[in-house]
Amino acid sequence: MHKLKYLNIFVLAATIYIALTNYGIWTYLPLLFTFVAIPLFELLFKPNRYNLSELEKEKAKNDKYFSFVLYAVVPIQVFLLYLFLESVQDNLTTSDLVGRVIAFGISCGIFGINAGHELGHRSNRFEQLLGEILLLTSLETHFLPYHNSGHHYHVATPKDPASSRKGETVFAFWFRSQFGSYIQAWQIESRKLKKKKVPFISIYNRMLVYTFLQILLLFTIYTLFNFNTVILFGIASAIGIILLETVNYIEHYGLVRKQNENGNYERVQPYHSWNSDHVVGRTLLFELSRHSDHHYRASKHYQILDSMPNSPQMITGYPGMMLLSLIPPLWFKIMHRELEKFKKSSSS
Repeated sequence: MHKLKYLNIFVLAATIYIALTNYGIWTYLPLLFTFVAIPLFELLFKPNRYNLSELEKEKAKNDKYFSFVLYAVVPIQVFLLYLFLESVQDNLTTSDLVGRVIAFGISCGIFGINAGHELGHRSNRFEQLLGEILLLTSLETHFLPYHNSGHHYHVATPKDPASSRKGETVFAFWFRSQFGSYIQAWQIESRKLKKKKVPFISIYNRMLVYTFLQILLLFTIYTLFNFNTVILFGIASAIGIILLETVNYIEHYGLVRKQNENGNYERVQPYHSWNSDHVVGRTLLFELSRHSDHHYRASKHYQILDSMPNSPQMITGYPGMMLLSLIPPLWFKIMHRELEKFKKSSSS
């Protein structure tokens, strides 16, 4: 069951396929599955904090099955991209068009960006390339340079645009995080090239290459289809990016690393990320919700991430927390209470 549960991701893929090939309420199936069915399911079942034994971890770490499940997302996402572009050529009602755009937007967020994130953390260049392909389908290619060399280094400090601050609404955070991370991605790449004494304008500048590939993708869509299709793809990508930034918002809300007299921040600890052990959200996002361990040891593959006992715990899974964040007064009331509760428990 530990292995089979990650096949849940293909249930979501099936709902997206149904949405892109049907009409009416069916076009909203991925939305209903992700943000109605899953949150309700996670309210009914307690989180599972079970961690694999050291022997089980060693076996899982070396089991290629877990990588193959991740690899399978790449052709699925590319196929869904093509299917989406074809599907919006139909003579659709406004409702059906909106449903299909949202459906592929969810695909961009979960398959394109989240799976791309997991692959982007791998040390193998082939796996990194697969991650780059997924991120390209969501127009979020700057994510890798920023995330790996910026977010993981500056998380839970004022230097990190993707760490939400106490009292900040998710709507303000979307813009601060997305634009801030984009600027930092260019800065990170520029510093890296200077250190290697490589010209800024070169094929070794990932941000230039990524920008060219994104423009090429948009131009290809325009050539094969039309400008309206480019706009619809852009909207779907924006939905995926909003999903990413909403996840960023809930993952580190209100958590701050201590700064010493020299201006340096303490090492990243499990208590600098919110953790969720709610099973469905975990398997759907390749254990992203075990975020405390991910930040503590970023090189760990998703299947061996642990539930960290000294990390703050979300009251429900990611989809439910994302919905909660869209109601700021309720979010602040619950999360500020949880912050205080965690602060008291960790100091006692």
